[in-house]
Amino acid sequence: MFAEPSARTRDLLDRLNAFFDQHIYPNEARHHAELNELRKTGKQWQPSALVEELKPLARQAGLWNMFLPHSERAPQGLNNLDYSPLCEVMGRVSWSGEVFNCSAPDTGNMETIERYGSAEQKDRWLEPLLRGEIRSAFLMTEPAVASSDATNIQTSIRRDGDHYVINGTKWYSSGAGVPTCAIFIVMGKTDPDGPRHAQQSMVLVPRDTPGVTVLRPLSVFGYDDAPHGHMEVVLKDVRVPVANILLGEGRGFEIAQGRLGPGRIHHCMRSIGAAERALELMCDRLQNRIAFGKALSQQSVWAERIAESRCMIDQARLLTLNAAYKMDTVGNKDARAEIAMIKVVAPNMSCKVVDWAIQAYGAAGVSQDTWLAEAYAHQRTVRIVDGPDEVHRNAIAKIELGKRAAAKA
Repeated sequence: MFAEPSARTRDLLDRLNAFFDQHIYPNEARHHAELNELRKTGKQWQPSALVEELKPLARQAGLWNMFLPHSERAPQGLNNLDYSPLCEVMGRVSWSGEVFNCSAPDTGNMETIERYGSAEQKDRWLEPLLRGEIRSAFLMTEPAVASSDATNIQTSIRRDGDHYVINGTKWYSSGAGVPTCAIFIVMGKTDPDGPRHAQQSMVLVPRDTPGVTVLRPLSVFGYDDAPHGHMEVVLKDVRVPVANILLGEGRGFEIAQGRLGPGRIHHCMRSIGAAERALELMCDRLQNRIAFGKALSQQSVWAERIAESRCMIDQARLLTLNAAYKMDTVGNKDARAEIAMIKVVAPNMSCKVVDWAIQAYGAAGVSQDTWLAEAYAHQRTVRIVDGPDEVHRNAIAKIELGKRAAAKA
């Protein structure tokens, strides 16, 4: 049912693969070298010169804003099923998504403003985001609470006349490091005494608002993920107009669930792309290295791992495509079981395949000379972002138990 992409997606996929062959893969070493040079002077948070150079080429190739469905402002946007193979390709090179204006957290933020923002909010923030002129950050996770339960969020959003006053500390705010990040979507509590899922709200906070302090960058297994970074952000008496609220007071949890559905499936698509590339590297390495008189690929343990990798990747891909299809046909809410399943399966699968590839490379696999160590750090992190494995497994179990209870009623 999902084995072959649509004709439109096939055309885009051919163009995207050609773009990667011409502009992305040959420039991986350059991107790495440029960042290392900037790190020497502490300037790694500047926008990537290479990425900025490639963006106009991507637009000319018709490979721009492909992620955003059902938007008059981005009519080229695809539905989730059609976008899946393209996002998978972008998962093969971690920085490539920005070249096509299809990188997190901007994709999720653009979807959020498109779905829940007012016309004025879209004109001011969505339009420049769609043009790739600015970047954005999503401020939800907090260091002082278990943020896997979004109702724990403690940041205060208090109304004061025609403004909201915001106080709190956020961290792992991806995208907040680059100077072109101009807008934050901040989740906090407007009614701490209200019903549990109606206490939270989301507001748009311009990055240059007084009281906003980007305190420090946070690493992921030692990687700074420059230039966008993951930042700890302090909000102290930050004042924004009441008109900056998204959808209305008490709608923050609802928005979070709507935002995280597409975000989760995009992560899974990219995880599959990373695993596919890791398997290719593993096969190449195993055929080129000799141990105990024969190629490593002829050792039985490696044959098992190659076969198991292929099975796991294809299983995860089909689950992801099924979730995308359900999201497109019945909506994110009714596809919540499928979304939860892929969010557990895809990153765990990718971690395993990348881990085996590292093992095949030996010392080189954990060095800076291959892509694999960075890939493993990222894939392991995906098991936490947008909800940890445990939360999604719990959601799947509740749905299954609910089915049985309904059947017996």
